[in-house]
Amino acid sequence: MAFSSFLKCHHWTLPQNAKHPPPSLSSNLLKFKFLKYPQIHKELTSISASNSPCLSPLSLSPDFTPKQLLATLRRQKDETSALRLFYWASKQPHFKPTLSIYEEILQRLGNVGSFDSMRQILEDMKNFPVVLDMMEQEFGLKPGTHSYNFLLNVLVDGNKLKLVESVHTMVFSREIEPDVSTFNILIKALCKAHQIRPAILMIEDMPNYGLAPDETTFVTIMQGYTEEGDLEGAVRVKRANVDEAMEVLNQMLSRDCSPNSVTYNTLISTLCKENQVERATEFVHVLTRKGILPDIYTFNSLIQGLCLTRNRKAAMELFNEMKNKGCQPDEFTYNMLIDSLWSRGRLDEALGLLKEMESSGCARNVVIYNTLIDGFCKNKKIEEEAEEIFDQMELQGVSRNLVTYNSLINGLCKSRRVEEAAQLMDQMIMEGLKSDKFTYNSLLSYFCRAGDIKKASDIVQTMASNGCEPDVVTYGTLIQGLCKAGRLEIASRLLRTIQMKGMALAPQAYNPVIQALFNRKRSNEAMRLFREMEEKGYPTDAVSYKIAFRGLCSGGGPIGEAVEFVVEMTEKGFIPEMSSFFMLAEGLRALSMEDTLVNLVERIMKKAKFSDNNVSMIMGFLKIRKFQDALTTFGNILNGQKPKRDYR
Repeated sequence: MAFSSFLKCHHWTLPQNAKHPPPSLSSNLLKFKFLKYPQIHKELTSISASNSPCLSPLSLSPDFTPKQLLATLRRQKDETSALRLFYWASKQPHFKPTLSIYEEILQRLGNVGSFDSMRQILEDMKNFPVVLDMMEQEFGLKPGTHSYNFLLNVLVDGNKLKLVESVHTMVFSREIEPDVSTFNILIKALCKAHQIRPAILMIEDMPNYGLAPDETTFVTIMQGYTEEGDLEGAVRVKRANVDEAMEVLNQMLSRDCSPNSVTYNTLISTLCKENQVERATEFVHVLTRKGILPDIYTFNSLIQGLCLTRNRKAAMELFNEMKNKGCQPDEFTYNMLIDSLWSRGRLDEALGLLKEMESSGCARNVVIYNTLIDGFCKNKKIEEEAEEIFDQMELQGVSRNLVTYNSLINGLCKSRRVEEAAQLMDQMIMEGLKSDKFTYNSLLSYFCRAGDIKKASDIVQTMASNGCEPDVVTYGTLIQGLCKAGRLEIASRLLRTIQMKGMALAPQAYNPVIQALFNRKRSNEAMRLFREMEEKGYPTDAVSYKIAFRGLCSGGGPIGEAVEFVVEMTEKGFIPEMSSFFMLAEGLRALSMEDTLVNLVERIMKKAKFSDNNVSMIMGFLKIRKFQDALTTFGNILNGQKPKRDYR
């Protein structure tokens, strides 16, 4: 394991006007009872009495190279022999330590809890300028900080909490400066000692050192709450972590303490992923006013956030601003914008951006090729475009990956070219790629749509035999195919079989069976299955409610049940399908239940947030009993403001 993989260290600069004493785990934060350091291991003492080459296992030559020493260390059967070899080697006059040698011996000692020996090794490291130079070059930090973090982390992970405070005090007495990882490790120690509140106080202390909490900080606190059984506390931290980080950074800026690019870019990226792009943009403006200019990572985070919120125009404006400010877009920038344009069917603009990308010196990579292939397939331009792009990849020396093949296989299946899709799957396997669930599900969907249940079942069996476990999408697709082919009883049995396997089912598995039961006028069974889905904790979706409501309205059952179902739907945030609602309205009018109809219309208008003018107009029609005009206007407005499918 590489030394850098133990801890992620960040550059740290303590502002000249913000000197503070080191963060403490003692006093009001944490009461540790400490043990005095035991003497260095007896074997180390005994070894120090002699530097005889007879201690060299496997007859390592005295003029060994660092590479030979590392290989021999790795062959030692236990930490004692490894330590003996290391100590012998360190006494040789030509010994030139390398970082990898120290990594190996420290890891071997840490694995068995030889912490005192580790401390001695870390002390020895400081006596070798070669190692210090290497650490300075690799990590950009004072070596002491990284060594300190490494030792502290091993102590905490080894549950040696009684030693943490002593090591912490010892190292700070040598004026070794903390970084974000230092705080994260100490916070982890506090959480392990069930001291959540002191851990939070330590987070609040970070700005005094010019530091801001990162994702690891908040995750550590969340885990601390969870292990204490305080799940609500964990949820609060998750919700508040962005606000907390913003507050810390604002404090830093107010003290003229500039956060580094890793710190502010992490926060900006998090804000964008939380759909808070406007807030992220405002923060960038604050940074700019402080003289901290956005870099490529800042712009990419904002552009990605705008693309995810479907604000293509703003994304393109920011893209142009980025170029005007001399920040050259990279492949990631272009790929996000091309993918956004592609998904909205704006092929000409996407291709124009592709040409700009290539003229700017950015070569097409596998991600760009995959985006192009997927876009052409979704726009039904397979033969003339997608397959040509697919062939170009080999000519340009770009290796195809599983995403490449899956996109084209899925496109071919949707175009009913399943034989070519199967051939492409064979080619993929020959190139050393293994089919995944998406590959099999693409073929399965085709055969289910075509009503070929035999081949669909064969696909599922092949999938399982090749070690690819069918998922809820697989079973949902097969159940839908069975229902479409009129094999309702088999579909119902398959549904029960999946339940017995303990698989968490989605509405996609229930909905086809519920619809098939309604189609056969078995409304009671359909509603029992609908309620069962709710009782088992599987979230009903808009399609589930649409199917059930349509079935209740057209199944000839009690009209009161359909009325109650509309009330239930709207309370859960779903809007009924208008064609089914019109059937219910006709039934209510036929039974002279106009008041009930008016109440339902009012309820739906409120849930759908109709404007005051539209509400007044529809209620006016209802008041003068022009029900047809009211329902027509009601339906037109509702259909005009909803997407094509029913969503919350």
